[in-house]
Amino acid sequence: MKKILFCVTAAVLAVACTQQKQGIKTDESDYTKYVNPFIGTAFTGHTFPGATYPLGMIQAGPQTGNFSWAYCSGYFYEDSLIQGFTQNRLNGTGCVDLGDLLVQPFSGEKRDSFDSRFDKATEKASPGYYAVQLLDNEVNVEITASPHVAFHKYAFPKGKAANILADFQSGLVWQDARFHTHVLDNEVTFESDRVISGFTRRTEWVERIYYFVIEFDKPIVTKEELPKRSPLEKSSRYVLTFDMHNADTLNMKIGMSSASVEGAKANLAAEVPGWDFESVLQDAKKGWNSYLAKVKIEGSEDDKVNFYTSMYHLYIQPNNIADVDGKYTGPSRKVSQSPNGKYYSTWSQWDTFRAAFPMYTILTPELIPDFVNSMLDYSEQQGHLPIWSLWGQETYTMIGNHSVPMIVDAYLKGFTGFDAERAYNEIKKSITESKHYKSDWDIYDKFGYYPYDLIKVESVSRTLECGFDDYCMAVFAEKLGKTEDAAFFRKRADYYKNHYDKATNSMRPKDSKGKWLTPFDPYALAHADSNVGGHYTEGNALQYTWHVMQDIPGLIEWMGGKEKAGEVLDYLFNTEQESTGTLSDVTGLIGQYAHGNEPSHHVAYIYPYLDRPGETQRLVRKICTDFYKNKPDGLIGNDDCGQMSAWYMFSAMGFYPVNPVSGEFVLGAPQVTSASIDIGNGKWFTMEAKNLSKENLYVEKVELNGKPYGKRTITYKDIMDGSSLVFYMTSEVKK
Repeated sequence: MKKILFCVTAAVLAVACTQQKQGIKTDESDYTKYVNPFIGTAFTGHTFPGATYPLGMIQAGPQTGNFSWAYCSGYFYEDSLIQGFTQNRLNGTGCVDLGDLLVQPFSGEKRDSFDSRFDKATEKASPGYYAVQLLDNEVNVEITASPHVAFHKYAFPKGKAANILADFQSGLVWQDARFHTHVLDNEVTFESDRVISGFTRRTEWVERIYYFVIEFDKPIVTKEELPKRSPLEKSSRYVLTFDMHNADTLNMKIGMSSASVEGAKANLAAEVPGWDFESVLQDAKKGWNSYLAKVKIEGSEDDKVNFYTSMYHLYIQPNNIADVDGKYTGPSRKVSQSPNGKYYSTWSQWDTFRAAFPMYTILTPELIPDFVNSMLDYSEQQGHLPIWSLWGQETYTMIGNHSVPMIVDAYLKGFTGFDAERAYNEIKKSITESKHYKSDWDIYDKFGYYPYDLIKVESVSRTLECGFDDYCMAVFAEKLGKTEDAAFFRKRADYYKNHYDKATNSMRPKDSKGKWLTPFDPYALAHADSNVGGHYTEGNALQYTWHVMQDIPGLIEWMGGKEKAGEVLDYLFNTEQESTGTLSDVTGLIGQYAHGNEPSHHVAYIYPYLDRPGETQRLVRKICTDFYKNKPDGLIGNDDCGQMSAWYMFSAMGFYPVNPVSGEFVLGAPQVTSASIDIGNGKWFTMEAKNLSKENLYVEKVELNGKPYGKRTITYKDIMDGSSLVFYMTSEVKK
């Protein structure tokens, strides 16, 4: 680990030096200097250090491995070889896809293997930039990106041939056998000695198509097609050799599109018309600063790095996959035209509805109408709202339909720019019509829960997750005056009570005859997508017992009151009994609380409902200190498209959306000395933590706008009105 920390420190220093050489400003207005893209690239964070643009289609960078869950992003910090550089990848997910169009530069003669050792001390990453020195291949690599274009810059030694392996068969897959069959169709056209174009249709997590155009600033003098590694392969690999004209640098631009080759060309022409690498890098840096500057944090250097890296991870996605002219390929698999020029996908809804989307509504409200319209456009093509969408296609990963709370949250917070009736109709259709294999609404409504003998896996979790969506729809219906629908969905939102077993103090599976599952192990971990089976989703009964975000007071009453509920909650955090079985997603344990996975994320904030806010304050400090660190293995679980990061951002500022559509945030304890959020129109929301220190982790009192504040929550309106929130910190728990 000392070696890893040294390398990261060296990389950060090297980036700073590089920025100075390139003339990039590193003054106080430059927040990218606080971003460490290597956080989460070890252990199970599944992040990556490549070059990307905020909400862009491109995530270009190194691939160090493939064929396993460890390589969901194609990169693991401790690896010693780079296989090549791909043009997109997922950020912090638990499934594998993307990793499209691998290229690998090398000097000299062709070799049997194109993998190369690399000098870890030269590996640099910052928002919009990646660089490394390939030792075996003798090439210095730099990469930057615009929204739809990857820009590669390769420095070769003079006197040696300059080559690139272009692998059109490559892509991230779960197993090595899939590598030969995941490409379904492919076309590669050498349009000239400087331009290659084509498309690839492939299937892994989803079936999708991407179009590309590759341009070089030097001519290709020879191209050699390599033998296929399997007769099942549909695509090709080429070794390209270039006439360098006595120069040592080769530049390459790769434009991508989900719609057409013409779209890829138009994206490239619009975003990167020339060959000025530094200009593209500066634009990417400016783009990132436009987001990062929305929050000004004061605290230690590690506090700033953790916060701004979290913010960076938050805005890597969702990805706008529409071309510059608004064309995209959605679930209909036909080219569609976005009326607003944007089409966002890669949502990870099951994760991001909890804190990431509420954070977007605060930091970037200007994005929300386009986000909502993208979900509605998707629904009209697919027949239901996106569950977990990737590049415009449905993965059907996870449970519930948590596009619902996102859309309802936007409506309740007063966002316009989308049709409320249209949104209502798409939500109602999505959660009442059984359009896919994870709905089964007739069973749900007949029994008031999903019986485990009829729904073989994840029955309890599905009931609880769907119940939150029902609550959201009930509130939406009430606001629109649809009283009959409101009553129907309110009834559904209470289905959680049918799973609570007072004998075991847990959410327990029940069969279609109303009988509890026996024998019953509340510690048993379950998850259908991991082939473990069972009745829960990436968790167990102890964790999912608290998954009633819409009605924490009601759950407490159902448990027998605050004292009894407190005993159950204390047991969750304090038990020393281990889980039955293991799951890679269930990490960051405090007792049986699992911070490395999303169903637990709101649970530490339940104590204020029990009149014990000091417990929340203590737990938040422990979670932030132990599970968010400025090092490659500094994330305790998958970042999950920014959700893990959004939890930290909220908690560092002192509050968290336990019920993500309530418009309220439960107060915890801040972890940074101050935070100022630019809410637009010249207004700022400010938070200050007076006397914050290692010892002073508890809150003595709170003031809002200079007046004593005794509520357990603040509202979205409080924040967006430009208020001042002050915490007075102490070393003693307030009685």
